[in-house]
Amino acid sequence: MSRNKEQNIKMREKKQELILKEAMKEFAMKGLFATKIKDIAENVGMAQGLLYHYYKSKEEIYIEIINNAFDKLIEASESLEAMNIPAHEKIRRSIIEILITIENSEEFNQTCRFIAQAINSTAIPSEAQRLILEKRSRPYQIIGKIMQEGQSEGTIVEGDPEQLAVLYWTAINGLAIYQVSNEGKIPMPDANLLINIFLRKGV
Repeated sequence: MSRNKEQNIKMREKKQELILKEAMKEFAMKGLFATKIKDIAENVGMAQGLLYHYYKSKEEIYIEIINNAFDKLIEASESLEAMNIPAHEKIRRSIIEILITIENSEEFNQTCRFIAQAINSTAIPSEAQRLILEKRSRPYQIIGKIMQEGQSEGTIVEGDPEQLAVLYWTAINGLAIYQVSNEGKIPMPDANLLINIFLRKGV
């Protein structure tokens, strides 16, 4: 591959990343129906016609954001599961790191708001609905498995592991959405408040 062609590919990928980032903010705030291609183009700093050289429609952008968001979440969950540390340390470490991310990453918080909105909407493309049904449960399954491992080790509190996973993700998503709804001005609670919900006393 020639150097110029390689540079063009990298420039295109970079522009696509920017389009997806700005589009997600619009979708998270307005929803799919109220978001206009021209709004996305203006935020990116390009003409509306030029944006169509990257994506055929806002629906295509929406679907790609859904797919990327769940893939990143699944990848992060699988990486946590694969760590060679005890289950309770996986839970402890993940909560600490996620709270830091919520406090410092508007993009992460916007992603959480976007996913929550997409899951609760029926007015989205059928392909987006299919991706949600296919991928949304995987992070919950992984955390549930980690909770179950911790229970076997005697370090995680008793209870249905699946319900503990729901509590884990609900707390994280809620904090992320709360943060972005307040323009990032709210300090995160002490991580131990959340960690102690899941870990046995003295662990």
